[in-house]
Amino acid sequence: MAGVKVYTTESCPYCRMVQAFLRKYGIDYEVVDVGKDREAAREMIRISGQRGVPVTVVGDEVIVGFDAKRLREVFGTAAIDRVYDTVIVGAGPAGLTAAVYSARKLLKTVVVSEDIGGQAAWSWMVENYMGFTAITGEELVRKFEEQVREFDVSLELDSVQSIARESDLFLVRTASGNVFKCRTVILAPGKEPMTLDLPGETRLMGRGISICATCDAPLFRGMPVAVVGGGNTAAQTAVEMAKIASSVAMIVRSDLRCDEVYATRAKELGVQIYLHHEVTALHGHDALTGITIHDRETGKETVLNVAGLFLAIGLMPRTGFLGDLVALNEMGEILIDVNTHTNVPGIFAAGDATCVRAKQIIVAAGEGAKAAIEAHDHILEQGLSGNNNFGG
Repeated sequence: MAGVKVYTTESCPYCRMVQAFLRKYGIDYEVVDVGKDREAAREMIRISGQRGVPVTVVGDEVIVGFDAKRLREVFGTAAIDRVYDTVIVGAGPAGLTAAVYSARKLLKTVVVSEDIGGQAAWSWMVENYMGFTAITGEELVRKFEEQVREFDVSLELDSVQSIARESDLFLVRTASGNVFKCRTVILAPGKEPMTLDLPGETRLMGRGISICATCDAPLFRGMPVAVVGGGNTAAQTAVEMAKIASSVAMIVRSDLRCDEVYATRAKELGVQIYLHHEVTALHGHDALTGITIHDRETGKETVLNVAGLFLAIGLMPRTGFLGDLVALNEMGEILIDVNTHTNVPGIFAAGDATCVRAKQIIVAAGEGAKAAIEAHDHILEQGLSGNNNFGG
């Protein structure tokens, strides 16, 4: 298909996913880096109204973000009708590690995920993963993905909508209408960013409001921006934005929770930190023009004229699609035992969407490996697989 153009930035994981999708289906496309080409950025904004990437243009069709359903409608084909030994839901550190271990056990495996890398891909820098003194989240995720692609694992970029039991199989249904049949399921959906739940937020998402600073930061070069949140992610974002934005404000609902090194660096770079403040209003119709912040101690309200607002206020488990399939705790996390078993035989879970307390990349990867081993053992114990050539 001729004339496909993908507007990207260098560090955008969702942009890589669009490109991976197009390559999978043999679609020729042109990449335009709007983080480096200011004129191209203006062109993208004019075409799509978006100040966020990726944006894919096919003739008169404009696809915003990594929209798996629409991409498959325009470019894709239906999934092959086969029975897998395991379907892994999610392609963060837990899901990708589970994929490698499943493949090494010679399980017929498919990974279904609407993104690759999960939260890890959004990290400016990872400094506590064994083997690397410091590595960006994007680089670490790319290494995970490259290792997975060395094995016979199908990686489907799609969004799981529901999972149901049918006889001795599970049916995993996706947003694009595909149904994957499998003998076991490994749940590793991770978490998704929380939003402010303010009027106009949905309209302005991608038009000044961003939940992926590593994706969209270059589009706000030389502009005033604000970051909402007080943890490490928020502080790292403020530090990185201070290097390219004209000014950076950090809106913190209570006190800073980030490591002292990030707080010190942010102050050194001139980030204005508003402690005990919250965003109460968003301004602008077609694009963000400012925010109102409320001092929770004095009641004073202040309007900040900003073009960008980066949200780093926390995460929630991405488990809504599960319904009552498996047991969840009061926070919506999947309840598992020490061996990654859920309360449903044949369904295992790993990563940040589970009740495991330590939410770290290295912990998620280890839990993913455990889940794959348990899925393999379950298949052997139940005599479920038609594949008798299991490896070690």
